[in-house]
Amino acid sequence: MGARTSGREAALQMLFAMDAAGHDADRAIFDFWREFPSDGEGRSYADQLTRGVAEQRLALDEEITKVSANWRLERMTRVDRNILRLASYELMFQRDIPHAVIIDEAVELAKRYGSENSPAFVNGLLDKLASTVRATG
Repeated sequence: MGARTSGREAALQMLFAMDAAGHDADRAIFDFWREFPSDGEGRSYADQLTRGVAEQRLALDEEITKVSANWRLERMTRVDRNILRLASYELMFQRDIPHAVIIDEAVELAKRYGSENSPAFVNGLLDKLASTVRATG
């Protein structure tokens, strides 16, 4: 598993914990690495993603809401919502990563952690979001 892939997986777990417990990014990061110590290469990317999503959460949620016609954020599963936030952050702020890679990685996270319907749901929304990011950025 590559550094960014493992970083995304760890970041998703931290974002999930933040969403569930209401902790801030620093607390979630501290708690996660205390529980799952790692000197892995994905650690710094996970921390960067977690802090970035936390800082941009309102803007990310707004963009996700724009492309999710029939789904309010509150109705989405916690896993799907945080996969979407994570990938949206990368689409909007990590310009060096191809959109297809970001979407593929998000779909893989959805397969691993989400429901049976999560991969298609995540793929559809991120494809729409990538089109709007591409058009405006």
